[in-house]
Amino acid sequence: MIEALAVDMRLHERDAYRRGFRFICGIDEAGRGPLAGPVVAAAVILPKGVRLPGVTDSKKLTPEQRENFFEKIHACALAIGIGAVDNLEIDRINILQATF
Repeated sequence: MIEALAVDMRLHERDAYRRGFRFICGIDEAGRGPLAGPVVAAAVILPKGVRLPGVTDSKKLTPEQRENFFEKIHACALAIGIGAVDNLEIDRINILQATF
């Protein structure tokens, strides 16, 4: 299942490059379920052709794996963005808007 997901992600990436996009941004979020805490999202642009096998969903990684990928991503990323919305803002604007 994970390998099939990874293949699909690469197909979308290749299609975007064929259509002329120069930069592809990968995103992931955590905290969308519990309304008592924040929603945190990260966006990363890696150079074309860089592969980090095993990175599909941060929630499926062990803390040690996340730390290892953190270092690898920071070593090669073209851009990194991180955003967080706390529970008060989630209550004010709703969970969908907080995720965006």
